[in-house]
Amino acid sequence: MSLINTEIKPFATQAFKEGKFVTVTDADVKGKWAVFFFYPADFTFVCPTELEDMADLYGEFQKLGVEIYSVSTDTHFSHKAWHDTSPAIGKIKYFMLGDASGQITNNFGVMREGQGLADRGTFLVDPQGVIQFMEVTAEGIGRNASELLRKVKAAQYVAAHPGEVCPAKWEEGEKTLAPSLDLVGKI
Repeated sequence: MSLINTEIKPFATQAFKEGKFVTVTDADVKGKWAVFFFYPADFTFVCPTELEDMADLYGEFQKLGVEIYSVSTDTHFSHKAWHDTSPAIGKIKYFMLGDASGQITNNFGVMREGQGLADRGTFLVDPQGVIQFMEVTAEGIGRNASELLRKVKAAQYVAAHPGEVCPAKWEEGEKTLAPSLDLVGKI
């Protein structure tokens, strides 16, 4: 079942962020754009490359008013240990949510049944707490933060410009479309 246009479910968890343990809840997410970036486990192989890619572009997401929440079923303690020992993970300044109970991972529908691990799921949540974008990839397929940033810009543009849509490969500043009867069969 698609989670698009559904509101995120309530949660509360501990996270590691910039040297501290902090509590994060669904209420903290609302009021701004947010990306939930699920990954299978700390101390693995593809995961640190993805998380480092996100860390490298975190400032660009912040400029757009977007907060990043990486999530795995590891604990916030494990996130700290990984952050302290991995050069790639040491770059992270965004929230690293611990989800040992699996509540958040199950809420977003990306828990691998019988494994206790998250699939590689990416979700864009708008300021009202509604999911606007989701993507789930197989274990060995790493994601691209630059492409995610492009999609965030498109979602924010559409939200700010009712009646307009962004065509394939749309980049900020390019033309959009205004769906109407006049466009039918002309694209």
